[in-house]
Parts: sequence; C-alpha cells; structure tokens
Amino acid sequence: MTITVLDTYPAMREILRSPHADRPALLRAMLEPAAGMYRYFPGEVDLVEMHLMGSGFPLDRDEQRCREALEALHDADAWGRIERALDDALAVQLAATPGIAVPDITVLIVLGDPGDAHFMGPNLGMTANGSVSGYVFLNFWPYPENLARLEATAVHELNHNLRYGEGAVVWDPATVTVGEQVVSEGLADAFARQLYGDELGYARIGVPHLHDDAVFAKVVSGLEVTGMRNFTAWVHGDAAAARFGATPVGLPTGAGYAVGNRLVDAYLAATGRTAAEALLVDSREVIDTALGRAR
Repeated sequence: MTITVLDTYPAMREILRSPHADRPALLRAMLEPAAGMYRYFPGEVDLVEMHLMGSGFPLDRDEQRCREALEALHDADAWGRIERALDDALAVQLAATPGIAVPDITVLIVLGDPGDAHFMGPNLGMTANGSVSGYVFLNFWPYPENLARLEATAVHELNHNLRYGEGAVVWDPATVTVGEQVVSEGLADAFARQLYGDELGYARIGVPHLHDDAVFAKVVSGLEVTGMRNFTAWVHGDAAAARFGATPVGLPTGAGYAVGNRLVDAYLAATGRTAAEALLVDSREVIDTALGRAR
C-alpha cells in the first residue's frame, strides 16, 4: 500500500503561463493519473469539464490571482505537509484497526477558482472528496485558515477513504441514508481532531453551528432520508443545494458536519473509543447511542 501525492505544482504553473489554447490539454494530462476517482460515473467523463464544475482554477481568467495563490500553496509546502500527514495518519489508523484493507491511494491537489462565489464564500475556499476508494481530491484557495488546516483536511478525507474501502462500510447510492453521511463527516472530523486538536480538526463549514440546537433537531429529523441525490441540503446546507439544483430544506451551510460531530462525540464519550477505533462503526449504532435510543 502506498500513498502517492501527485506533484501538480509544476503542471499548474505551466498551465497558468501557457497560451489559452494549450491549457485544456495540459490540464487533462495533469488530471489523468487521478481519473479513476470518476469510475462510478456513467459514460465517459471529460476531466477538464469535471475540474471546472468542481471549482477548479479557471483556464481563461484570473491568471495573476491564480499564479500568486499557487505560489502561496507552494510556499506553504502544501504537497509535502499533506503527504507527511497522510502517512502519519495511516500509521495511527492501522495501530487502532490493524485488520483493515488499505488501497494504494492517489492524492490530487488542485488550486481553486477565485471567481466562484460559492466556493470562495459559503465553502470558505475549500472542497474535497475522499469517498472513492484509492483517491483523495483536495481543492484549496490559500486563505490563511485553509493553509493552517492542510493536514487536518487531508486526514479527514483519508478517514472517508478507509471507511468506504474494500470490505469496509458499503455505500449504496440508492439506499444510503443521510444519517450515514452525517455520521461519516463526524467521524472524519473526530479523527482529524484526534490528531490535530479541536482548533484545526473541525471542518470549518460546520463550526458556526456546533451548538445550535435548532440545527441539530432539524438534521436529526432527516437522518432516515435515503438516496444520496437528496443529501446536499441536509449535509452541506441550502446554499449548496441551490448551487447544484437540489431542494433546500431550511439548513445553513455545514449543518450536517456540525450535527455529525455532536453525534460522534456523544458516541465516543459513551463508549470510551477513539475516533480511529470507531472507523468502521455502524452509523445506526452511533445515532442510537448518541440519542439515547434502545437498540
């Protein structure tokens, strides 16, 4: 098992300096080693289109801002820090759960889009995905708060990758519940906090609502909703739902993250387990324990 952090810095620097006509091909070549993260998508995926839809840096504007931001990521040693953090986190996880299957993992780091109002605003300049076994995607704008959390963000996504890996928790898009994703976000944050503390370990979008009982009650009311097509509003909030054409449900950005942390913390406190030890726990067990329900 190996963790490969793709060195995308030279490629992004070349793209941002090249003629516009050359940029799509250069970007496609940069993204190709991580194309497997889209293996569950129907049909052939256009990597450049997915990059742009996912708030990746633009190819036809904001060149100077992007060049400066890319250098900020490089100066912060983003690639080295993330690689070291993932190696260290994997060692901690394997010590807690030595029998888990760990795939070879490819990590793609890209610069975000400064002209994307949702990415730069509600998303606080960061998107990421670690749910597809063998791949971690990290998209940053170098806000100081994001640079401080590079390690914690990567470790959060590693937790997802291992939870949904081969022989682990099964994610069926048609039948999976909101509760599963909410718990998974709480577990991933708890793992990041186990390694880096509360100041850096929480996903930033959930922090404002950690102690909001109305948000907690609302999300808990939707934990049994099934089908991941319905999850955006419940987990990420109404702003994200509007962005991606889903139906708002009356929740602020990051609501599901905040509630997931509360559920998982209650479960860990009740059981005495660490986040690493709880990697593969059934989300139903977490929810029932946290809410004091009889099993």
